[in-house]
Amino acid sequence: MKSIFTITLSPAVDKSSSVDHVLPEHKLRCIPPKFEPGGGGINVSRAIKKLGGESIAIYTKGGPTGELLQKLLEEEKIKQHPIQVKSWNRENFIVVESSTNRQFRFGMPGPEILEGEWKALLGFLENETSIDYLVVSGSTPPGVPPDFYRQVARIAKKKNARLVLDTSGEPLKEAVKEGIYLLKPNIRELSQLVGKELNTGPEQEEAALDIIDQGKIEVLVVSMGASGAMLASRDGVFYVSAPSVAKKSTVGAGDSMVAGIVWSLSREWDPADSLRYGIACGTAATMNPGTELCKLQDVETLFRWIKTSAEKRHSRI
Repeated sequence: MKSIFTITLSPAVDKSSSVDHVLPEHKLRCIPPKFEPGGGGINVSRAIKKLGGESIAIYTKGGPTGELLQKLLEEEKIKQHPIQVKSWNRENFIVVESSTNRQFRFGMPGPEILEGEWKALLGFLENETSIDYLVVSGSTPPGVPPDFYRQVARIAKKKNARLVLDTSGEPLKEAVKEGIYLLKPNIRELSQLVGKELNTGPEQEEAALDIIDQGKIEVLVVSMGASGAMLASRDGVFYVSAPSVAKKSTVGAGDSMVAGIVWSLSREWDPADSLRYGIACGTAATMNPGTELCKLQDVETLFRWIKTSAEKRHSRI
């Protein structure tokens, strides 16, 4: 079995609830809240667990919220390696207005990470003897240098690990300089990476293939929201459409998609089916309220539908 590690520099405790109406200047009486572990890499590890897989979540842990975060991960039986930090972990707050199903998401900023703390995380990676897939998801908090993910990429290369990166901005540009196995930007992030607006499909395809030709990224999965995703590699461009479902929440959909792709690749699936499975996971996550992520039964149903639809389209050509 291939080993999968995830990294979350700015994890959170996600607190979700609902209320009939959201109104200013009123005391809003919410239902009892639900607490769940959150943050990009942590959500990827949680989704992999729901799919029947295993991973090790590396994350920063600080203060009482950090203790709660660790406890929540233990309850979900997520293998973990917390890096102790001085600052408290952040909390996020999600409120659903039940009368309209509108979702209000309040994301708190990540606390500062000290130099010794982020270096301790790099030290753990250096000393780990077996890493097949390393998933890095989320932004870098204050105190972490812009080239941190580039340093992670350098370690991954030395260990022959496949680095999967889901971030944006300067940390993304720095990491690309070192080399990445799989990058998952959205259209906006792809535009930022190439330095120009990409408004049409042909422009997006050309930009994606140009990045692949530069040799720093092997696989590029461009998230296109409700439309699905585009996969670009040396073999060309491949699209998968997202099935239409009744959406309850978009929290964690992207992380569920990454989890599905990495979990299937770790089982030696081909990139096309891995993308289909990732789309099924991301879509399944939107069918659940709050931060529940995807459910295996929904994923399997959607994956079969996506595969069958693709076969039907192929048979008509």
